[in-house]
Amino acid sequence: MTKVTSVPLGGRTQPRTELSAAEARRLALHAQGMIGVPDRRAGVKGMLHGLGAVQLDTISVLARSHELVPYARLGAVGREAVEKAYWNHEAHGASTFEYWAHAACILPVEEWPTFAYRRADYRRRENGGWGMATSSETTATVLGKLRDLGPCTTADFGGARKSAEWWDWSDTKIAVEKLLATGDVVCVERRGWRRVYDLPERALPKPVLDAPELTVEEAHIRLLALAGARLGVGTIGDLADYYRLKIPDAKPLMDRTGLVPVTVRGWTQPAWADPAALDLLASGGPRGRHRTTLLSPFDSLIWERGRMERIFGMVHRIEAYTPAAERVHGYFAMPLLAGGKLLGRVDPKREGKTLIAKKVSLDSPTAARPMAEALREAASWVGCDNVVVELVTGTGEAELRAELA
Repeated sequence: MTKVTSVPLGGRTQPRTELSAAEARRLALHAQGMIGVPDRRAGVKGMLHGLGAVQLDTISVLARSHELVPYARLGAVGREAVEKAYWNHEAHGASTFEYWAHAACILPVEEWPTFAYRRADYRRRENGGWGMATSSETTATVLGKLRDLGPCTTADFGGARKSAEWWDWSDTKIAVEKLLATGDVVCVERRGWRRVYDLPERALPKPVLDAPELTVEEAHIRLLALAGARLGVGTIGDLADYYRLKIPDAKPLMDRTGLVPVTVRGWTQPAWADPAALDLLASGGPRGRHRTTLLSPFDSLIWERGRMERIFGMVHRIEAYTPAAERVHGYFAMPLLAGGKLLGRVDPKREGKTLIAKKVSLDSPTAARPMAEALREAASWVGCDNVVVELVTGTGEAELRAELA
């Protein structure tokens, strides 16, 4: 039940809405595209615009995270279609670009002017904020090759690393990454997971390049409003984290975002909601079928762990960099979403045509059926025709094995 009262705010009266925890969860799921029939006509591009950012990560177990995000919402969308939607490298024709948003993310190209303030901030930092020095001659070499050769990967600059060590970057790799941060270089494509670098004036659409850049304050207001629409409802920490803003910078701007102050029962902090989400709630929504799916730990529905725990009651940590003997749930444990709740998790692995569930944990025996459904669908999507469960901890092992049998 939603309750509306009024509270004084800066000498004015502003509506304050009280939501139940269940209503907040439904708004969050709807905002993230996990309730209702997916818009398959809009496809992956529509999903990207709806989320505003899709995080990139190097880990590939079931698939890479940027593939798992559309899969979770659209189902078994072709993986080639995913790549084509993200990467379209034509002169002045890019519809996306890669930049530092929540982390390294794919963003709609329309947001290029929004992040002008962040690019300027990198320019002001010593060594471009990377802590690794490079010479002006190396920078000039990189820009010269891009002008003369067109789009390049690090291989075209002589290689990304000096040695086999992951972070032992070559001078040209350091230089081009700094140029990416400052906006003198742009990435609108990846090939075999390698960034393809280009000059913004060649890759980006002219209307985007010619659009007026936003001030820091204007950009922050826009990003907070966008975060509100993409979260449905959130605390100031949730909203600031979506695009990695600082809370002290966000606080003075909240009454200019258009978001509505709310309280959520069970939450210890004030929150703000997207007005469209509140209108939807008032009309009895959101309605539609809940997705049953496995989630990437880098999915924007759950990428902020405090919010994940507050909304879904699940404490989750990525254990890929934890020694194997100390892992609780596995290398790349993926939470199971079903019925709008997180009911367990699984650490998957592909071996040939077999999807191996190395470690499964279920909240209850009733979670066995949706876990089996999610495993079968995921296996089919990645070209596996068999599912093998190795270890089930806690409850529901007999039920899960029976469902898969």
